[in-house]
Amino acid sequence: MASFKKSFESLKGTSHSAAKGVTDSAVQAAQDAVQQVADSSKETVSTVAQETNRQSQAAIGKAADKATGVIKDFGQKMETK
Repeated sequence: MASFKKSFESLKGTSHSAAKGVTDSAVQAAQDAVQQVADSSKETVSTVAQETNRQSQAAIGKAADKATGVIKDFGQKMETK
């Protein structure tokens, strides 16, 4: 009977260790997945911010060019008066 109890306790310890290992692995896998999503989100936000900045700079450049043209036209009209 003592041998059976000892075997049972050993099996119980082994099962507990195996379950803990599986749980630890699952937790690590979940943490890795969350980190990958976070990294991907950072890259996406960075890319969107860069594109938004590029488009804003282009729009500002076009507006500045147009304003320069309008000012030149206005100046030429003033000179002829």
